[in-house]
Amino acid sequence: MSVNQQHLDPDSTTDVEDVTDAEEELIKKCEEMWKDMEECQNKLSLVGTETLTDSNAQLSLLIIQVKCLTAELSQWQKETPEMIPLNEEVLVTLGKEEFQKLRHDLELALSTIQSKNEKLKEDLEREQKWLDEQQQILESLNVLHNDLKQQVVTFSESRIFNELKTKMRDIKEYKEKLLVTLGEFLEDHFPLPDRNVKKKKKNIQESTAQLITLHEMLEILLNRLFDVPHDPYVKISDSFWPPYIELLLRNGIALRHPEDPTRIRLEAFHQ
Repeated sequence: MSVNQQHLDPDSTTDVEDVTDAEEELIKKCEEMWKDMEECQNKLSLVGTETLTDSNAQLSLLIIQVKCLTAELSQWQKETPEMIPLNEEVLVTLGKEEFQKLRHDLELALSTIQSKNEKLKEDLEREQKWLDEQQQILESLNVLHNDLKQQVVTFSESRIFNELKTKMRDIKEYKEKLLVTLGEFLEDHFPLPDRNVKKKKKNIQESTAQLITLHEMLEILLNRLFDVPHDPYVKISDSFWPPYIELLLRNGIALRHPEDPTRIRLEAFHQ
């Protein structure tokens, strides 16, 4: 038994050394494949960061990656590990197959991202074109708005001028009507003294030759008030009948000068 064991020991040692060498070679090739995969992954990441600047697009890509990894994890959990013979050729073949599969998946993902980028570029160009059109429309509307604004201002000024002109004409007509009505009222109720005072005809003619009516007296005071507003006082002349002067003063229609009692003025009711 010990003899047989001594004959087997060199073979078993050789097998262990071969297995160790095969494992080291496989690990070395796996590391090289892993480096290649990292390079592909870096290229894919660079492509994504250059074009997919939108947060929604990045979030969608991450969600897709999570789903793929979750599905792959679930699949690996369902599978039962198989014993792979410690053969260099088999291990190399399996590694190449896995690498090719991973490379194919990465190329497919890269193609998908590139197609999405092309679509995003088309959308961006279309949106830019739409934005340019809207800006042109906005400029046209601004020009039209300015033209209409000028027309409205001109129309408003002319309309206001016409309205003021109409109001002034109405006021003048109303003023003339008031003056006519006032004149008729004064002639009826405040005539010259020769109509009410019973004296001799000769004396009446002499006393009323230079007198003016109350209407004329008020007209003189009114014209003086508006023509010379800084000095509206009028000198009392012999043509002013004293009872009419007293009537105006007592009713607050006229005021005497504070320093010269021979001058009176019309009360400024409009102020």
